[in-house]
Order: sequence, then structure tokens, then C-alpha cells
Amino acid sequence: MGKSTSKYIALVGNPNAGKSSLFNALTGLKQKVGNFPGITVDKKTGSFYDHSKVKHKLIDLPGIYSLSPKSFDEEVSCKVLLHKKDENKPDLIILVLDASNLKRNLFLATQILDLKIPTILALNMQDVAQKSGIQSSTEALEAFLDVPVVAINAKLNEGTENIILNLHNARISNKNFYTYQTRFTPKLEEELADLFEEKLSYSTYKQSISAHRFYWLKEKRENIKKALIKHQLDLNAEEIHEISSRYKIIGQNFEEIQKQKTIGGPLALSAKLDTVLTHQKWGYLVMIFVFFIVFQAVFTIAAYPMDWIDSGMAWFSNWISNILPEGGITDLIRGGILAGISGVVVFVPQIMILFALVAILEESGYMARVSFLNDRLLRSIGMNGKRVVPLISGFACAVPAIMAARSIENWKERLITIMITPLMSCSARLPVYIFLVGFIVPDKTIFGFISIQGLFMLGLYLIGILLSIFVALTLQYLIKTEFKSNFILEMPIYRKPIWINVLSTSWSKSLTFITEAGKIILGISIVLWFLSSYGPKEEMEKVDNFYSSYSEIELNDSVQIQWQSEKLRASYAGQMGKLIEPAILPLGYDWKIGIAIIASFAAREVFVGTMSIIYSVDGEDNSISALQDKLRTEIHPATGKPLFGLATSMSLLMFYVVALQCVSTLAIVKRETNSWKWPLIQFFAFSGIAYVLSLLTYQILV
Repeated sequence: MGKSTSKYIALVGNPNAGKSSLFNALTGLKQKVGNFPGITVDKKTGSFYDHSKVKHKLIDLPGIYSLSPKSFDEEVSCKVLLHKKDENKPDLIILVLDASNLKRNLFLATQILDLKIPTILALNMQDVAQKSGIQSSTEALEAFLDVPVVAINAKLNEGTENIILNLHNARISNKNFYTYQTRFTPKLEEELADLFEEKLSYSTYKQSISAHRFYWLKEKRENIKKALIKHQLDLNAEEIHEISSRYKIIGQNFEEIQKQKTIGGPLALSAKLDTVLTHQKWGYLVMIFVFFIVFQAVFTIAAYPMDWIDSGMAWFSNWISNILPEGGITDLIRGGILAGISGVVVFVPQIMILFALVAILEESGYMARVSFLNDRLLRSIGMNGKRVVPLISGFACAVPAIMAARSIENWKERLITIMITPLMSCSARLPVYIFLVGFIVPDKTIFGFISIQGLFMLGLYLIGILLSIFVALTLQYLIKTEFKSNFILEMPIYRKPIWINVLSTSWSKSLTFITEAGKIILGISIVLWFLSSYGPKEEMEKVDNFYSSYSEIELNDSVQIQWQSEKLRASYAGQMGKLIEPAILPLGYDWKIGIAIIASFAAREVFVGTMSIIYSVDGEDNSISALQDKLRTEIHPATGKPLFGLATSMSLLMFYVVALQCVSTLAIVKRETNSWKWPLIQFFAFSGIAYVLSLLTYQILV
């Protein structure tokens, strides 16, 4: 590098080689997570200073096994490395290799060095290799690759200072590990040089033979394909030739680079643990137990901070009301802005805890076993093992579950997972389930401990799972992609989690949710507040004038609740309820239920509260029982029968099992897909399916 100058540095390596640990060690808290331009793939960047006080920018590229990508994330990394006009093109590469799995890592290493970008090699996980009886010679490795080699243990931040000290020694390797030049005829080379507007290099060679995989070559793809066919170049033969040539030269030099004296340590321990943890019977039992603990923790531990947030926001809302004068601005701040902020931050404990626990499972190496265990089962319905974690997470909350789908490399697989995750019955549905099940299922037990209502609710969860399978199979057929759904998985060794990495992951995911999804949720919350607080002037004034005539003694809590109920009926939300009543009557609902359904499109759990306000029981003791009693006496306007009988209750349950009634979920789907297209399709499709199923349910049971 010569004199130290500010550089844009890329961290490159195989998955599980320790890139993220090294990234955290070098940058500390000077990190930023965003997306690559126009693509929903995480772009993790940071900065650090060398010993000359020069600031360098660092980017942690998604892990790749080779420069022939098999997934969208790998394709993004390849674009940064291969495309000369990419805005993230690095000045220097820190190439991270796993010393305990070096032979396979060297394949990518030789490809990277053939790109002729200044490189320094970080030989990571030396401690794991040594404990497993593996000894590596950094001198022999440096002689083979012709770039500086630094031995490190990134998880424990050992040796990372030596990388900084040696940055100025990074250089372009003088060795050529693959004679790609001999694969092209002079005429083909000339044609491709015109297409790429540069002379033949290993970078243009890889782009040529893999043009069908690279989205940035879309406009040139046909011309490249024609040139290759014209000169009778077999793309599969080219790739096979490169693989065999590289492994041949690696094999010729590997004995000098690394020796294994004994068999034991972490590698042997991982093999022993896998006999149980990946067993076709015991493995599933362990997995069920692990995720039972995870989601119990999400529910129980998150409950405390969520209660604190609720209490804090309620106190703050009351404090704002006390210090500000009555009026529309105060109502907007309290009912719109603060309610929206509360709707954002109340999710943070669940997100932080879930992602911290998932990070622990990933850091330990167990998550790879979960994917492996379930791949065979999911493969039979067109899915693969990496969908397991997001789908299971959806039973707690769809928001962090959809964010967890980022671990799925293939864009089509990730999109389908995002689309079906809301069908997993999340915790927000529980209040509605409990309330409605109480109308149709007696509160009794079987054998003294098995709740009939619990079994009924289990059936509701199973309906969601079965429907998600149907939707997944449909989308598998409808969504076209050039990528095949492959499941390539490396089994990392079991390791102790590094807590700073766990905390960093948990914090970054939470911050992303607050900053990205939060502003959308806040905006919609304000709109919903307006619709429920305002209405036609004459109607609203009529209600206010009537109740304003009451004396202070007469204006007790129950009368004020009645006043609130009447204003809600007269509001724009109430008008919308009346407007949709003809459409929802065949489902067994009246306009009052319609208002509750409209309100619950912001969040499902507000259904019960909205019904309490409409039926003026919000201030009563044991208001849920009081509301159920009151609803049992309500008469359906179309049938003349009790409104909340078996048919209406089952119809509502089917609606809430399927319908996507969660602003937060729609916001995060928009963020993860980088488009409103998919959340809108999701919203209208699930609402349509929910309507049809509710209609059939009611008409059959009425």
C-alpha cells in the first residue's frame, strides 16, 4: 500500500469463517446497517483507525463459497468484487480463512487473489484448529499465496491488532492460480472486451461464464450468451475445469501448509454431539425443547419490559394531557403520535430478546442443525430447512420472524417465507382467540388437566399452518426466478457464543425496526386516530351537544363511556362500519363488529377493546365477562337470532386466523422487500381468503 492512506476495505470469506467477529473487533460500535443500492440485502459497514491515525471504511460482505454464486446474497458479494463500476468496489481485501477448514477455504482464496486486488489474509480460528490437532504454517501459506498472512482469533480479539499493523503490507499476489486466458480464443476475447469495455481479466472471465447468474449483466446477458455459443464454449465444462484446476494446485501444496497430528478437540466433540442433536428422533425432541425454552423466554421475559413500556407511555400520555390545554393538538399528540410511538417501542423487548436468543443459537452452531433436521420434511412441500427459524418465530411475533428470514439466501425462498409467516398465529391473536372461544367452547378439562378450550385453540394454530403450506405451494409455482432452490449447508463446530456479538446483533435488529418500520407505523397510527376521532360535523356536534347537557354528577364514568361510544359511531370509522355492513352481513357481522374489524387492522389485539367501547362496558369490573354477557343478548339484524352464537363466533375466528391485521407486519414486509408491492398483495390476498373462509363457515353453521 505504500504510505498509509484512507482505504475502502472489504471483508471476504466463506460463511462461518469468522468475518462478522473480525468486523466487530475492528469497528467496535462504529457500525451502520443498511441495504445495498436497490436490494434488500444487508450492507454492514463500519470504520476504524490504523496506527497512523488514518480512518479506513470497512464493509462486511455476505459470506460466499466461490465467485459462482448460488444465492442472491452471494451474487451481491460477487458484484462488489467483480464489477469494476460497483460503488462498493474495495481498494483492499481482508480475506478471512478458517484454519480448521482450510483446504475448502483456499478455493475461494485463490479466486480472490486472481482478481488482482491488494489483499491481506487473516487465518482465523487457530485455537479451534490447534485443539483439534491441526497445525498450520503461516510461512508456507504466505509463500503459496504470495500475500501477507496474519494468524488471529477474532472471537477473542486476538491478533486483530496485527492486521491493522500489516495493512500497509497488503499487496497484489504475483501468482496466477488459474490460467483462464487459455480458455478463450483471441476472437472471443476481442468480442467480450468490446462488451465489457475492458481487456480480458479473471474478473471479466468469471462474469462471462456466469452472466446468467448476475443481475447487473441483464442488458448484456444475451450478447454474452451469443458470443459464447458462437465460439462453442461449454459453461458447465468451464466451471468444472476451474474447480478441478484450483483443487489440483491446492492439493499439491497443502501438505506443506497444514498437518493434522491427532483427531480430537472441538471437531471431534461436534461430531459426537451431532449423533444426538441431528438424530432423526432425538434431534427433533431436543429441537422442540430448545424452541420451547426460547419462546417461553420471549413471552415471559419480554412481558416485564413491555409492561414497563406500557406503564411509562401511559404515564407520559397523562402527563402530556395535564400540562397541555385541551384541544385537537393535545388529542393528536396523545391519541395519534404517542399511541403510534408506543405501538413501535412496545415490540422492541420481544425483538431484542428473540434475536439475542437466535444469535446465541447461531453463534453456538446449533441453528445449522435445526435447518438440517427440517430440510427433508420441508423439501417434500417445496421448501427447505432455512425456513424453520422464521416460521417458528412467527408464533411469537411476525415482525421479528420476518426479519429473521434474512438468513435465507435465495430471494424466492426468502420472499415466500415472508409471505406465509403472518399465517403463523402470533401472540397478538391470543386475546381475540380467548375471547371468541369463550362463546362456543365450555371451560372444562379432560382427564383433569387437558383444557378443551386449549385443544380448540391448538386447532386454530394448525389451520394457520395448513393454510401456510397451501399458500407456499401456490407461490412456489407462481413466482418465477432464475435461481434454483438449493440447500447448501455447512455444519460449523459448536462454539461458545461471544456475548458482544449477541448484543450487537440484538441491538442492530431493534434499531432497524425502530428507524425503518417505526415511521410507517407512526404515520398510519395518526391516520387511524383521525378516522376514529373525527366525523361529519353535524353528527359529531349532535352527540356532543346531547351529552354536554348532563350535569357533572350525571356525567359519571359509565355515561362518559357511552359518550365515547356514540362519538365512535358518528366518526368516520363508524361511517366506514356502516358502509361495509352490506358486505359483512353474510359473514354474520353487523356494523359494530365492522368498526372493531376496521380498528383491528392496525393491530388484532384492539378488537376486544374496541368492542368494549362500542358496547359501553370498558369501565366495568371484569369487563371481558360483562362484554360476553352483553353480546349474548345482541340480536343479529339479518337473522333475528343471537348475534354471537356458534356461527358468528366461528366465522370471526376464521377471519382472525387468516387476515393480515397488523400495521407493524405490513411495515416490516415493505422494509424487507424494499417495495409496497408484496405487502399489498399479502394484505389483499389474506383478507380475501379470510373473507371467503368466514363466509363459508357462517353459511354452513348458521
